[in-house]
Amino acid sequence: MPGFGDVVQKAFYLGIGLASYAGEKAGSKLAELRSQAQKLADEMVARGEMSTEEARRFVEEMMKQAQVPGSTEETKEEKTSTEPRRIEILEEDESPTTPVDNTSSDDDVDKLREQVRQMQEELRRLQREG
Repeated sequence: MPGFGDVVQKAFYLGIGLASYAGEKAGSKLAELRSQAQKLADEMVARGEMSTEEARRFVEEMMKQAQVPGSTEETKEEKTSTEPRRIEILEEDESPTTPVDNTSSDDDVDKLREQVRQMQEELRRLQREG
């Protein structure tokens, strides 16, 4: 029967895996969006509907909008509320705490990736020692 340490280690690995997967998925979705926006802009330039400079700005604006929290349809519906959406993780005996700020940017993603990398290195080191 696996010990408590094994369960904790597996849960930790699962968390790292999910964080890594989410980062990769977000990156691939952004790349796909950039590609689609670029294709649309190229078509409009080819038809003479916009200049090359306008197309560049259009693609940049689309990417900015994609990275801004609240740019999806789901969150637009939630914006009708006067308060920001609160995300809380509670244990059985815990009471609610300060809401989590769910803003994100490229810097946040890079920081999370770096933290995941550091955790993976720490786990490898611990496995070698153990």
